[in-house]
Amino acid sequence: MATDLLESTDPVAATEAEMPLARESSRRLARYTKQSTPLSVTPEGGKASDAVVLPASAVKLLVRLLSEMAAGNAVTLIPVHAELTTQQAADLLGVSRPFVIKQIEDRKLPHRRIGTHRRVMFKDLMDFKRRIDADRSKALDQLAAEAQKLNLGY
Repeated sequence: MATDLLESTDPVAATEAEMPLARESSRRLARYTKQSTPLSVTPEGGKASDAVVLPASAVKLLVRLLSEMAAGNAVTLIPVHAELTTQQAADLLGVSRPFVIKQIEDRKLPHRRIGTHRRVMFKDLMDFKRRIDADRSKALDQLAAEAQKLNLGY
């Protein structure tokens, strides 16, 4: 079921004309992210009976979504419990499929098998990404410190 959702959901990008609208909508909705009560939204030109009530958590997500669209980034929604193919995982990380498979085989990235196919939980993939990003940042900090110590002008 989750895989069907991923395969049928293409990233959505705002057009040049929609980017300013996304920016303004994000800015105006942001003031409601501090509250924990639902937000009632009425479509422009709509009646009070047309109002849609949004959970507070959905408002926060909507603000993030609109901010990304305003910046010109394509967005997609993936449920945390979604299972990804190795190719989908590679695409999300911006790496090759063989790299993902090597990480799986080295037991750095949890997975499960369905027949002969490997599946990676989205949550596990994001945990893995946070770990490698932290490792990368640490290595860069060490390189910068070494350059400072050697007075290389960085």
